[in-house]
Amino acid sequence: MGRRSQPRKQVEVPVRIFGTDSGGQVFSEKARTVNISRNGTELADVRPELSLDEIIGLTYGKNRVHFRVKWIGEPGTAKAGHLGLLNITPEKPLWDLPLPPDAADDYQIGSIEGRKNPRFRCQNSVEVHVQQGASFWGTAADLSLDGCYIEMPIPLPPGTKVRVGIWFGQTKAWADAQVSHRTLGLGVGLKFTQISEQDRDQIRRFLETLAPFARKPLRSPQIKT
Repeated sequence: MGRRSQPRKQVEVPVRIFGTDSGGQVFSEKARTVNISRNGTELADVRPELSLDEIIGLTYGKNRVHFRVKWIGEPGTAKAGHLGLLNITPEKPLWDLPLPPDAADDYQIGSIEGRKNPRFRCQNSVEVHVQQGASFWGTAADLSLDGCYIEMPIPLPPGTKVRVGIWFGQTKAWADAQVSHRTLGLGVGLKFTQISEQDRDQIRRFLETLAPFARKPLRSPQIKT
């Protein structure tokens, strides 16, 4: 059974997706929806190579909204070229189509790539120090024990190694990290590469205060072929 509180409506409409692929190349491509909900969609005919948790833009008609990649269709299966996306600004809907009211549904995803640790929405100030480079300030939009997404005006190239300090009131936790993906004009996703147990515990204690807003990782069901 699915875990969504928003049923999906089977509808096929053309959209345009844009952003930066996993290789750092900017793209703007046509795709189509398979189904939609108030805050999400499944797309087909997606050609750019993307990574889990990338943020990409979607244009539908005159509307433009940014979505986070939540699952990626497995190559060689019926879901190849498909993406599952979640609106990162739910107060700004993309669709002007009539949709069913919120309720539990039984939607099942054909292929999901999950995370080990859940991510939590937050708004923490962050220092980003590039190794042998410049330093920047940004805002952590989400955080987990494995990494975070930082909103900052100067997205760094994937692979960039940084030292990041995440502020919690008057204290902060430090971690070495690497840029896993970037979204031009929005920010970067960081994966922690080294962090002390003391700093990890500080992050863990902070995340416990955000538990009601956790975005739990999804399990990968078996794919029937």
